[in-house]
Amino acid sequence: MTRERDERVHDYVIVGAGSAGCVLANRLSEDPSVRVLLLEAGGKDRSLNIKIPAAFPKQFHTKLDWDFTTEPEPHVDGRELYIPRGKALGGSSSMNAMLYVRGRPLDYDTWEAQGAAGWGYRDVLPYFKKSEDNARGASEYHGVGGPLRVSEQRSPRPLDRQLLEAAEAAGIPRIADYNGPEQDGASMFQVTQRNGQRFSAADAYLRPALGRSNLQVRTNVTVLGVELDGNRAVGVRLRKGRRGVEVARAGREVILSAGSIGSPHLLLLSGIGPAEDLRTAGVEVRRDLPGVGRNLQDHPFVTLIWEVSDQNTLYGADKPKPLAEWLLRRSGKLSSTVAEVVAFTRTRGGLPAADIQFHMGAAYFEDHGAETYDGHCMVIAPVLISPRARGRVWLRSSDPTDKPRIITNTLSAPEDLESMIAGMRLAREIAAEPPLRPLVVKELKPGPQAVEREDLEADLRRRLMLIYHPVGTARMSDTDEQAVVDSRLRVHGVDGLRVIDASVMPTIVGGNTNAPVIMIAERGADLIRGAA
Repeated sequence: MTRERDERVHDYVIVGAGSAGCVLANRLSEDPSVRVLLLEAGGKDRSLNIKIPAAFPKQFHTKLDWDFTTEPEPHVDGRELYIPRGKALGGSSSMNAMLYVRGRPLDYDTWEAQGAAGWGYRDVLPYFKKSEDNARGASEYHGVGGPLRVSEQRSPRPLDRQLLEAAEAAGIPRIADYNGPEQDGASMFQVTQRNGQRFSAADAYLRPALGRSNLQVRTNVTVLGVELDGNRAVGVRLRKGRRGVEVARAGREVILSAGSIGSPHLLLLSGIGPAEDLRTAGVEVRRDLPGVGRNLQDHPFVTLIWEVSDQNTLYGADKPKPLAEWLLRRSGKLSSTVAEVVAFTRTRGGLPAADIQFHMGAAYFEDHGAETYDGHCMVIAPVLISPRARGRVWLRSSDPTDKPRIITNTLSAPEDLESMIAGMRLAREIAAEPPLRPLVVKELKPGPQAVEREDLEADLRRRLMLIYHPVGTARMSDTDEQAVVDSRLRVHGVDGLRVIDASVMPTIVGGNTNAPVIMIAERGADLIRGAA
């Protein structure tokens, strides 16, 4: 009987084969004596829309997408904001724009100051380096030989040079490495690609581990909640058939890596969260933990778009010739991340770090790629990277198949609004500089009629989007009463349960979030193994 039980019980059950889950599956299964089960709600990552870099928007609103939307947002004209999340092996690393950005040293030192002991910049830098195989080689700030390939762009657009020169003319200097000790400046993005193809966390971490006999991966699995025995997590409940329930048991730990929407949703469904909210949803309270689902942060952005005379933009990337070039040589327009140039800047004095990150490219990008334009264009999109606004995730009902309710409260803070309007004005300044001015045919978004501040504010509230970086809903701290996990990523008051993904960030990092999530999982694996 003991042998049969041992064969059915895994040491670790990981929920979510996204960026964090793939890292954990690899690192924990390095020990052949440890049995690991990785569960993923989506399926395989075989779609060409995953593999082709520029095709990432084609995954939106498909079976590859959790397809979340917020409640009506009171500060953006009552609109529901779209939040795509990857639903396949690799998670959102199989859907994102592959932009390799770490954030600032200040971000991590702030985490540590807020009670996340061991998460200062000096502590996390080795894990960024450990994860990397950077095309630029090893240095004080970068690593080689790690699982994640970080590359230069395969076929950047010629317009990128003018974008960089115009940003410099507008007062944003060139920077050699925005992932080094100083972030402010303009540069080409580095990307998580290999030879012009997406290189997701599934490619980097999961595939090399699939041959291990101690790692089991199950796809298309619906996780219903965490199985608790008293105050200890002993497994997760899975849907079996139409009505049945199966328990995947964990001898050591259950690890939630379902992301900043999925992980708090599962905690709440399991009775772990704010007691009053749980009772309202008809869920038995197992652990009153007020911070679960709170502290939601995301980066809002808006696109400013111009028609240009340059004929070498991404226009026509969906035609047969670019597809043939990518299929044959993994190069050309379809190897693009759409946003190819990045710039970090401070829009006013007295800020400790950049408040705006520009995503720039030779493309038309509006309504998450759903809206098109018949012509050559460039886009300069200001992104608010240190938002003051905070939202939350909470239960719609006790039914695990009901999507949770979400609100971000985007633009609720006056400082956020001012930074975004300043970013829109600076985007126009960049487009008006001599390197770009001769190429501009006309402004399309927001359009020449938007002149006064109130015009820009109205346009911002009408068109603002979220840029797919939800974090913070299971915040990490040893001292904060609203914390969900401690600095070792263990859920407060529940034994054998950790959360390891973007939801543990106390505050959002100043940049794209995929590289930080991979770092969190690398360090999380060492914390589990007692190596950190």
